[in-house]
Amino acid sequence: MKINNQIKAVAFAGVTIFSSLANAAENPGAKSPKQGIWRGEFVISETHIPFNFEYNAKDKEHPVLTLLNGSRRDDFKVTKLSGDSIFVKMNTYDAALVANVESDGKITGEYRSLVPGFRGSSLPFSAEYGKDYRFVEKGKEQPTKHNLSGKWDLQVLSKAKMPDNVALLKQEGNKLTGVIMSTVGDSRELEGVVQGDEFVLSHFSGPNPRVYKGKINDDGSISGVISSGIYDNTKFEGSKNEQAALPDPYKLTHLKEGYSKLDFTLPDLNGNPVSLSDDKYKGKVVIVEIVGTWCPNCTDQTAFLSPWFKANKARGVEAIAIGFEQKDDLEYAKYTLGTLKKKYGIEYDILFGGIADKKVASDKLPALNRMMAFPTTILIDRKGDVRQIHTGYTGEVTGQYFKDYVAKWNKDLDELLAEPVPATFTSLNKNSEVKGSK
Repeated sequence: MKINNQIKAVAFAGVTIFSSLANAAENPGAKSPKQGIWRGEFVISETHIPFNFEYNAKDKEHPVLTLLNGSRRDDFKVTKLSGDSIFVKMNTYDAALVANVESDGKITGEYRSLVPGFRGSSLPFSAEYGKDYRFVEKGKEQPTKHNLSGKWDLQVLSKAKMPDNVALLKQEGNKLTGVIMSTVGDSRELEGVVQGDEFVLSHFSGPNPRVYKGKINDDGSISGVISSGIYDNTKFEGSKNEQAALPDPYKLTHLKEGYSKLDFTLPDLNGNPVSLSDDKYKGKVVIVEIVGTWCPNCTDQTAFLSPWFKANKARGVEAIAIGFEQKDDLEYAKYTLGTLKKKYGIEYDILFGGIADKKVASDKLPALNRMMAFPTTILIDRKGDVRQIHTGYTGEVTGQYFKDYVAKWNKDLDELLAEPVPATFTSLNKNSEVKGSK
């Protein structure tokens, strides 16, 4: 495949990453993708993972590629390199689509990790213009007697024992959409098709692409395989159950016996140490969010928390994001977490915790029984006591689950903010607008 060799590795604050380069002037006759709908396809061994996107270049200086997944839309800036090549950085995810526009109008390239030192982290893909289907062309659908709409108990079969997942599926004719929820978060919106006794769903919105291939068994149960980008295949089994439920996310992670507070000292993006014992946080309600820019549920949670914080910061609340990244390097984290800050307009402190590893996160936060998931969200009251720990995040695609989460979030924060500032902290906040309610 042709990949323009002007995609160079450059040094950025001591970290080697692929440059997104300034827009280069097009050579006469250089090709650009056609505007409109496209169908792409990743190939992993014998597995094909289709995805759909739109290319919009009405603003020639700022072309945009929009990944489509059901009702979800994710926009990414397209950088035009010299010749016929393009570079599409996956926003906060340190990866990109790097591709050429071929003589026949098709796009060929690869999904490439930009994390310095990562090897073998690339997936080839090709895309054709004007195709709006995902798995099956219109008119080629196969009849099916099954309707998968509803709630499903889904067991993911792994070497380690895992809690059951819950799948929420909606089938209209042959079209199938849905989401799979687990203790760590949700799959984001899946889109696919039912064909006879088989079904298939896929998703690609920036992080690794995934495909779920399954069979509908004679007893109405389902079984199949999940293929996730660069990673191994995982088997699953499921049965329809309207009472299917996940473990309580407020009880999975908790403080160890004898602890009532959280304690840490970690660097901010300028290398300055920050601790919960700093005067800034005393007498305030504090939200601590444990995240990673590589984690889609983390960015979805950040997209929720950032505007909430802006609207409520005058009420006596602070927030801290602790990022665990794909390299244990502050300069690299300054780049990745800085990108997150800019993308979502974050106005609260962002600290660097270290390498993206649950054991490392557990070691950095020893008061917790364990770090089970990114993200994990911790609410701390005005006295500095931990009052709530929530594992994972379920986004808007989960419907009522998300609405319930938001309702509880606002109720719990209102109650914490209504509590009085301890007298020992009042003087520290005399110049701050600390209120119990709006």
